[in-house]
Amino acid sequence: MTSIKLCGLTRPEDIETANALMPDYIGFVFAEKSKRFVPPETAARLRERLKPGILAAGVFVDAPPERVAELLNRDTIQIAQLHGHEDEAYIRVLRGLTDRPIWKAFKITVPGDLAGAAASSADLVLLDNGPGGTGEAFDWALLRDFRARPYVLAGGLNPENAAKAIAALHPFGLDVSSGIETAGRKDPAKMEKFVRAVREADSQEATR
Repeated sequence: MTSIKLCGLTRPEDIETANALMPDYIGFVFAEKSKRFVPPETAARLRERLKPGILAAGVFVDAPPERVAELLNRDTIQIAQLHGHEDEAYIRVLRGLTDRPIWKAFKITVPGDLAGAAASSADLVLLDNGPGGTGEAFDWALLRDFRARPYVLAGGLNPENAAKAIAALHPFGLDVSSGIETAGRKDPAKMEKFVRAVREADSQEATR
């Protein structure tokens, strides 16, 4: 089954929709330059509303590892998702501060970009077109022969192309943000349509 992550949730109503849909993960963005930024205090309050069984990831861009670890160890989030220039040394430092899972995002524009993802010591890698949340996809053909490790696909996903991504690439998971928004806000109908598209695609794959 393809894991589903609904990222960039900012409001109680976003959490309520997620609770109804039961994705595997949701995401809070802690990068202050992002339009989806939420302060840690807000994330903590939203996290309290989240149903058990849905894990919360925190999206960071070059944040001090101590800050990341603090939010993990306080259980505001359960996963650190790193979207900046965090290298192996950074990951080692963070692992010394927390035992929670670490995901690392990689920008994929040419085949050579996949080497870093394959070699990363992160628990899971996320393959994206860039900084995340742009709504733009990269060339998925770059991933057709990538078998080095499971990955989460991100960048330009939406309810219309989710099934295509699963059929073509069979990723561990799909991470969507702007593709489930209308006018910069999470759209419950689009969230439901995306989750349904993924689950229907999984069902079709299972019968082949």
